[in-house]
Amino acid sequence: MSWGTELWDQFDNLEKHTQWGIDILEKYIKFVKERTEIELSYAKQLRNLSKKYQPKKNSKEEEEYRYTACRAFLSTLNEMNDYAGQHEVVSENLASQILAGLARYVQELKQERKSHFHDGRKAQQHIETCWKQLESSKRRFERDCKEADRAQQYFEKMDADINVTKADVEKARQQAQIRHQMAEDSKADYSSNLQKFNHEQRDYYHTHIPNIFQKIQEMEEQRIVRLGESMKTYAEVDRQVIPIIGKCLDGIVKAAEGIDGKTDSQLVIEAYKSGFEPPGDIEFEDYTQPMKRTVSENSLSNSRADSKAEPKFGGKPKGKLWPFIKKNKLMSLLTSPHQPPPPPPASASPSAVPNGPQSPKQQKEPLSHRFNEFMTSKPKIHCFRSLKRGGAAPEDFSNLPPEQRRKKLQQKVDELNKEMQKEMDQREAITKMKDVYLKNPQMGDPASLDHKLTEVIQNIDKLRLEAQKFEAWLAEVEGRLPARGEQRRQSGLYDAQPAPAVNNCAQARESPDGSYTEEQSQESEVKVLATDFDDEFDDEEPLPAIGTCKALYTFDGQNEGTISVTEGETLYVIEEDKGDGWTRIRRNEDEEGYVPTSYVEVYLDKNAKGAKTYI
Repeated sequence: MSWGTELWDQFDNLEKHTQWGIDILEKYIKFVKERTEIELSYAKQLRNLSKKYQPKKNSKEEEEYRYTACRAFLSTLNEMNDYAGQHEVVSENLASQILAGLARYVQELKQERKSHFHDGRKAQQHIETCWKQLESSKRRFERDCKEADRAQQYFEKMDADINVTKADVEKARQQAQIRHQMAEDSKADYSSNLQKFNHEQRDYYHTHIPNIFQKIQEMEEQRIVRLGESMKTYAEVDRQVIPIIGKCLDGIVKAAEGIDGKTDSQLVIEAYKSGFEPPGDIEFEDYTQPMKRTVSENSLSNSRADSKAEPKFGGKPKGKLWPFIKKNKLMSLLTSPHQPPPPPPASASPSAVPNGPQSPKQQKEPLSHRFNEFMTSKPKIHCFRSLKRGGAAPEDFSNLPPEQRRKKLQQKVDELNKEMQKEMDQREAITKMKDVYLKNPQMGDPASLDHKLTEVIQNIDKLRLEAQKFEAWLAEVEGRLPARGEQRRQSGLYDAQPAPAVNNCAQARESPDGSYTEEQSQESEVKVLATDFDDEFDDEEPLPAIGTCKALYTFDGQNEGTISVTEGETLYVIEEDKGDGWTRIRRNEDEEGYVPTSYVEVYLDKNAKGAKTYI
């Protein structure tokens, strides 16, 4: 099977077919090129997708990835990043192993095809030239034969005519001989050209054209083979990355299998455990017995009921009710506004009595005065919500529950120890370098390292002091947390400034938004029990009134938990000032709240505790 013998007369069709083959190859090259672009675009989109869901550094989102489910998701993102890398590898291999080689081969193929068909056209032109020469000699031979025949007939006619002279006859005879000689020469030339043309034609159809067409056939077959090899390479490029892609998918499966619900549940406990003990049983209060209210010198830690004994240090405190009270009760019954009370107006109102009794804020016992001074002398952290709004957290994390505070302090201690270790390693390296400079002065000046060494030593000292400070706080917190089954409950830890003949005390009160406040001094550490609620609240019955009060000034209660009063208005007192500058009052059954103590004149009724009287 050869194109030279089978398709000897299909030169034009072969030319069209080979051009079509090159077009097919170029189309395949374009296909592979677009595939590489798709792979690159897909890899880029995968990387962007993985980057989009990566946790931001130094953010709350990064802390969430300590959970096994979140870590599995992070592993999935990392594996998808590697997965995208394999698509980039596919694109690069397709470009290097297929596109580059095929592009060069197409250019070579075009040149080779052009050369072969140029030779074919050249052979065609040569055979056509030989054919034209043959036709020319044939026509000349035919013409000479006709002219020789006419000359011979003219000679015979002249020779038969008796009226023609002998000279004319001789001349006609010579002319006829010349024409016969020319015919013989034309015959010989025609015969020679015929033999030459037949030889050229045999070479053309049996040698030149078969050879040219055979080369074209080989060229076309090579193109087909090369296209098949490229397609095979196309598949192998994908096959090479399948094991790595499989490993990426195996990594995702392994990460998914590593998800443990119990581990995440334990992490939730560690993240939100406060360290407080659950509230104990609520004691029964018998209201059938006559109740008397006694205002003690220290109203901050006394309970209202006379039948209750003041809790001692180290004893079991009364259980808190706040986890079980409704939110609206919690806001209106349990908490005073966390803002400091506003000062009274500079000028007394006209209705105020000039020589009347002063407000209870001015009649505080010495302990209350000292406690108020202590409270106002330090910045007070009211609640977690205020921290979220932008307030700065205290350095000792005293705004956190004990367990969370312990974790934060431990984390801070570990960070400081790591930084200190780095500085110590740097100091050791500088010391060694200085020793080398001392032994080999040509390598450097030892004195040039003194400044750096001094700076590193100072940094170590600072870090050591900082670590000791946090370790002291950590030891303090660990000593306060319940241990070995000991039933202890405390809602606030405070350090109070020492005062003669007065026990250091503290108070932890819940703020209106549901969080708690905590105060702490750096001079001394005293563990104090939380101030329990004075009464057990019932959703149906409000607190009894313990006295009355008269508004000295007008107060617009715009904050949560406060109530507005008008100058000269008389209202009932249901809870006296606990040292925070606020007094709780009631206007009627549905209206009650806090007003600044300095804005009202309070008249306490010791026998009015059990009364339920409304205005």
